[in-house]
Amino acid sequence: MEKLRKMVNQIAYTPPQDRLRTLSTLHFSLIPLLSLASTLYGFALPLRHRLYHLGLLHKDRLPVPVISVGNLTWGGNGKTPMVEFLAVWLAAVGSSPLILTRGYGGADEAKMLQRHLAGTPVKIGIGANRANTAACFLKRYGHISPCKHSDSDFEKRFSDNKQGNCSYSDQFGVAILDDGMQHISLWRDIEIVMVNAMIPWGNHQLIPLGPLREPLTALTRADIVVIHHADMVSKKDVEAIASEVRKLEPAYVDRLDFSDHHLFQAKDIDMIRLRLRNLQSEFAMKPVVVVTEKDYDRAPEVLKHLDPYEVLVLCSSLQILPHNGNTEDSFKKCLWQHLESSNKV
Repeated sequence: MEKLRKMVNQIAYTPPQDRLRTLSTLHFSLIPLLSLASTLYGFALPLRHRLYHLGLLHKDRLPVPVISVGNLTWGGNGKTPMVEFLAVWLAAVGSSPLILTRGYGGADEAKMLQRHLAGTPVKIGIGANRANTAACFLKRYGHISPCKHSDSDFEKRFSDNKQGNCSYSDQFGVAILDDGMQHISLWRDIEIVMVNAMIPWGNHQLIPLGPLREPLTALTRADIVVIHHADMVSKKDVEAIASEVRKLEPAYVDRLDFSDHHLFQAKDIDMIRLRLRNLQSEFAMKPVVVVTEKDYDRAPEVLKHLDPYEVLVLCSSLQILPHNGNTEDSFKKCLWQHLESSNKV
């Protein structure tokens, strides 16, 4: 079985143009079977997401913020070090985290985290059903609602905690979902995706023919993409990966039109919030609301009811573009000449 696993791994990370040179006849005999399985897997992926979108499959939501740390490919991508980094940081700023891990492969990663995080308020829940695991910890320890702090408050708390001036609570305030990108049955507030700079996408095929758990388009769900092992490759390679990620940034725009000087009513806000929830469910990302400056000035308090969605205000100003020798200065000169001719200046 180990030999088969190594062969599949070699196929997954061998570019198609290098197959004839590096793969054996036995490797080639496996490719048709792997290709069929990969095709079937590719059909199943969007169906699963669609079932969650339609509500036919249930998505659990925890009463605390959830940070998911995941990846698109199998193998080492730095997920566990990132989970540990987040846990130590959150504990330091006074938000005791709960790590939710499935305990795959003899729970070796969970054991490592337990050893590294001993003596901290970090809790580690192990189990394939992360929602049930979280429920057990909620029942046992309870949770605290996340508090909003100013930057100065945050910096002070971080500084104090580093000096050991913080008393920790058994209640947890944030959940960290280890290897969570494909665990879509649990709602997450922040999606962090790790990418291995040394072997980012393999042969670009879905498992088992390739290393991809999902197509690269799934990166559009990420709030943060972290390139792991960036110091092990050239800057050119890192920039190539970053460029590929940027190309996948979502650009969908949903539009609502109101009449000029429209006065927003409660029903309008309800309708907008419903639209935002539907967009968030469809694209698995939190939408950003953009309103005109006039809309904001007319109803700043009403627009605050769109929380937790971010509301950006679009401000506009006039810019005169040069055309056929005409410039902003020539326009001003023309205005001045007309003013002079009217004997008003």
